[in-house]
Amino acid sequence: MELKGKVHYVGVNDRTKALFENLWPLPYGVSYNSYLIADEEKVALVDTVDVAFFEVYLKKIKNIIGDRKIDYLIINHMEPDHSGSISLIKQYYPDVVLVGNKKTFDMVDGYYGVEGERLVVAEGDSLKLGHHSLRFYLVPMVHWPETMVTFDETEGVLFSGDAFGCFGALNGGCVDKNINTDIYWDEMRRYYSNIVGKFGNPVQKALQKCGGLDIRMICPTHGPVWEEKIQEVVSLYDRWSRYEGEEGVVVAYGTMYGNTEEMAEVIAEELSLQGIKNVVMYNVSHTPHSYILSDIFRYKGLIVGCTTYNMHLYPEMEALLNKVAAREMKNRMIGYFGSFTWASAAVKKLGEFTEKLKFEVVGSPVEMKQSMKADNETQARELARAMAARLKENN
Repeated sequence: MELKGKVHYVGVNDRTKALFENLWPLPYGVSYNSYLIADEEKVALVDTVDVAFFEVYLKKIKNIIGDRKIDYLIINHMEPDHSGSISLIKQYYPDVVLVGNKKTFDMVDGYYGVEGERLVVAEGDSLKLGHHSLRFYLVPMVHWPETMVTFDETEGVLFSGDAFGCFGALNGGCVDKNINTDIYWDEMRRYYSNIVGKFGNPVQKALQKCGGLDIRMICPTHGPVWEEKIQEVVSLYDRWSRYEGEEGVVVAYGTMYGNTEEMAEVIAEELSLQGIKNVVMYNVSHTPHSYILSDIFRYKGLIVGCTTYNMHLYPEMEALLNKVAAREMKNRMIGYFGSFTWASAAVKKLGEFTEKLKFEVVGSPVEMKQSMKADNETQARELARAMAARLKENN
């Protein structure tokens, strides 16, 4: 598919993989995007695809350039879903020059051990293909240390690597103006929160670095190519990387026999009574953490609760909170509750997690022994009211 000028889309779709990085669900599949610049003088391939799809990938390339050689392979990101075909590309195009930065080639050696000519680029370096002129910008930790973006100054195309990407295979077309993009907005937030979320400061630096470019098309390595909705996707990344949230509360709970869930339901009900419209509830044993993380990125409030399990936190709650902590989020509020049968531990352990998360603690923790009594319900409603009041103050 020709995108702009001599820039072509040669990516592939993966509709069979169940888990991205063997962690994150893929209900709509995922695309591995690669781009071919078939200039009259030189041909450049921008990133590759998962090696499992090399046969169809090579066919797409040859359909565009026939027997022409590929002069340059530009490596924006070394994660194997994008670099996995480097070795095979070198076999079919042995004279191709690999283009990357110093950290790129440390990884090329470690993963693939391929030899041949290399072009090591630094911040602001350029490469002329003929009509097309490319310039390189380093964006470390968006989301690996070697990541860079490539800007086609001739056509205003930003090859952005994983930035501005999302889960979801492409159904027919690949450019936003030609497809229904409804499913991709939630999948973009989920992708950001799951994959990139820890690296807010590097994302901000990257946005500032690219802010002065005349970008007319964004070509990420996953999901749609953005042309009509560039401003919208850049605005989302700006907001997420600043850890800005909407008014709303995620109520996440771990329950074994329903008693802790009962308290979670009371908290959610009271939040609604207090005028909080955006309340989402998650049983941490039922919903993959990928989706819970996405909504924690979306909303300012988080209330967590679980039962004590073997004198520790309920395991699924502990796993979720570890994932939240790893993302080093800011500007969030948290309340918590817990339960036990014969020995209290959950509330204490949740309190320890709030120190690790560095979220603002709202309201008083609620602890329930065995089943919910009238005083537990009162305390749970007070916790919900405290969260609702704090959210309204924050707005």
